[in-house]
Amino acid sequence: MKRNIPQEIEPLKALQEFTSARIAIGRVGNSIPLKQSLEFKLAHAHARDAVYSELDINNLSDLLKQFNLAVLHLQSMVSHRRQYLQRPDLGRKLNKASIDLINDYGVDTDIAIVIADGLSATAVNENAYRLLQVLIPLFTAANFSLTPLSLVEQGRVAIGDDIGYGLKSKLCLVLIGERPGLSSADSLGAYLTYNPKPGLTDETRNCISNIRPGGLSYNNAAKKIFYLVSEAFKRKLSGVALKDNTGLLDS
Repeated sequence: MKRNIPQEIEPLKALQEFTSARIAIGRVGNSIPLKQSLEFKLAHAHARDAVYSELDINNLSDLLKQFNLAVLHLQSMVSHRRQYLQRPDLGRKLNKASIDLINDYGVDTDIAIVIADGLSATAVNENAYRLLQVLIPLFTAANFSLTPLSLVEQGRVAIGDDIGYGLKSKLCLVLIGERPGLSSADSLGAYLTYNPKPGLTDETRNCISNIRPGGLSYNNAAKKIFYLVSEAFKRKLSGVALKDNTGLLDS
């Protein structure tokens, strides 16, 4: 005798409006529906592609020239992408040629802006310039002096310590591709460190994450970064001792 099976209640269904996370996707027997399974595999492929993506150096360099700042092309101690993934320590240090280059530009300034590929050059290619279009005018209006912009290949967050120190800046801001998620392969992170120097660890930095059209907007990210940078200069510190007290920002 065939029984009528009540339709499954999905209490999380309404939350899909507010997140791109995979919730309430349903099921077919003991598995998920075919459409959702294929979407998951596609997202996984996008994440893998992002990890192995490369900075569009030529296009980024052309775009960054609009800020009337010199653009330095730098390289970590990593020689290829597989080594980058296997040796995070090498991605945190500049190679000798890059150290020599920044030493030629070292003049006391307020802020060094570093743009590094990180774990998603895709995120940098798509978002870094658009964020800087909002952020650099805020710095300029507040009379912060800027070093040349640094484009870094095979870099990790801590490489900003070497660069900021070599350029003699009071604060270093690193824009870097974040580890890709299965719903965000294009997420840009911003890390700021007051008084950068070699050997610092993560508790000395502040992070603003998920900067992208589908996450934290460029305007809101720029406001948060500018607030934290301004507070860092007032308090002469960054990291766990520096809190974001701005509250929720309007979209």
